Amino acid sequence: MTDDESTLRSGCQGTPPLTARLEPWARQLLSDPEACAELLEQYGSPLNVHDFSPLPRNAEELVRVAETNGVDLRVFVARKANKTLGMVRAARRAGLGMDVGSERELRQVLDDGVSPRDVVVTAAVKPAPLLHLALTSRSLVVLDNLDEVAATRRAAEHTALARRERGTGCSPDPFPVALRLAPTPGDLVPPTRFGESAATWLHLIDTLGLGDLLRVDGIHFHLHGYDPVARTTALAEALDLLDRLRERGMAREDAFIDIGGGIPMSYLDSPHEWEAFWQAHDDALLTSEHSGPDDRDSERSEGERAPLLWRDRPLKQVYPYHQQLTRARWLDTVLRGEIRPGLTAARALREREVQLRCEPGRSMLDGCGLTLARVIQRTTTSDGIPLVGLEMNRTQCRSTSDDFLVDPVLVHTGGQPSEAFEGFLVGAYCIEEELILRRRLAFPYGVAVGDVLALPNTAGYLMHILESASHQIPLASNVEHVGGVGGVGGVGGVGDVHSDPQQGRADTRVVRDFERDGIDGVLPMRP
Repeated sequence: MTDDESTLRSGCQGTPPLTARLEPWARQLLSDPEACAELLEQYGSPLNVHDFSPLPRNAEELVRVAETNGVDLRVFVARKANKTLGMVRAARRAGLGMDVGSERELRQVLDDGVSPRDVVVTAAVKPAPLLHLALTSRSLVVLDNLDEVAATRRAAEHTALARRERGTGCSPDPFPVALRLAPTPGDLVPPTRFGESAATWLHLIDTLGLGDLLRVDGIHFHLHGYDPVARTTALAEALDLLDRLRERGMAREDAFIDIGGGIPMSYLDSPHEWEAFWQAHDDALLTSEHSGPDDRDSERSEGERAPLLWRDRPLKQVYPYHQQLTRARWLDTVLRGEIRPGLTAARALREREVQLRCEPGRSMLDGCGLTLARVIQRTTTSDGIPLVGLEMNRTQCRSTSDDFLVDPVLVHTGGQPSEAFEGFLVGAYCIEEELILRRRLAFPYGVAVGDVLALPNTAGYLMHILESASHQIPLASNVEHVGGVGGVGGVGGVGDVHSDPQQGRADTRVVRDFERDGIDGVLPMRP
């Protein structure tokens, strides 16, 4: 870490620290307090800032390691991981496919010019309008269960009938689908709510069939977690199902296997910091267990241990913010894993001439964004715990993880700072535990009202997957670096943003090389 970077990070650190990796574009922005303050003045707080330059590089890591193993890999970026239109454009320009989870996501990528051949519809539930759009556009539909098969067959029949009634020819070619396999759970493979067992799919094929209007192009599966051995095991089961379908003449010779998303990344460079944090976490938990409630919640005398986490409550479920096996190394481990003694997954794919597909989200957006928020107040709880109030809410940097285990960056903007202190970040919702982060943070140079707090590397899921507009507080705006590979999402098409001077957020003026993404003009409402 350079001296300049150490200075940049010195205003806010975890106790113990968890130092974020920062892309050059992010370091450049956070080194410019005037630009950070100007962005928040123009677009409001919080603000999601994007630069999609890392996205093609992240995907290329996977493609290269697959090629090294002699495997044809097709990457589809998970649309749900980030809602901006700039992300769609960046993926399209990089030659990547799109994995969509709703009718609106599908319509957006098609309107942006993504070919239906480059789209896979994996939505957990697929209402009739989504199925209709998917079939009429001939986008690939992943069939999750038997009820969904029946619904898709009905939609295909209606689509074919409408085509005949319009006089546009006889029945269309069969519509492309994939079967979602639920791999057999065991010691290595966790259970999943997605898909059906191989036995269930084969029974369907052998009894009712899929009809004349659906064509099996491949096998898909989704696993929770990042264990490469589990993924290789599930891949072996998917290949076996594909073999059985081919024997029945029910799968194309150029079929694919799709291993889903969940390709790991690492937010932190230092394994030592990660290990030190968990050691401190476990030590704090032991201390807390030997203390009574009155001891935990009372003010601590000088020299006593301050809480590592809010009210000493442990973290129970967190994303592994540091991982050794990420992207290329992880996929290489999957492909070199044996599906039976002497036969690697890579060789099995090659021998069958089967394309491998995947649908990563977080790991593709690694380095592509950060969230800025304005410090609006400094206060304390009634029992003396220091707080920093941010103009944002906790859903605007959240995933299914209990906490975001990455240190923020504090950008001083020239206001009068407080004395040095340690405390917690809180947000705008009228909830007692409205915590942006549950970890205690150190501010060795104090904090001023008007300072900017940056949450690094939030583009993948953290910005959007759980964001809420409760209290009728507007959702965060989204801007993109004008020079980024995605281009500007606020120009033209479905993403046009309409001006509202009273809100001060809804125009597309450029503020120091950043422009608002067009998704902010799309309200999440039914027409």
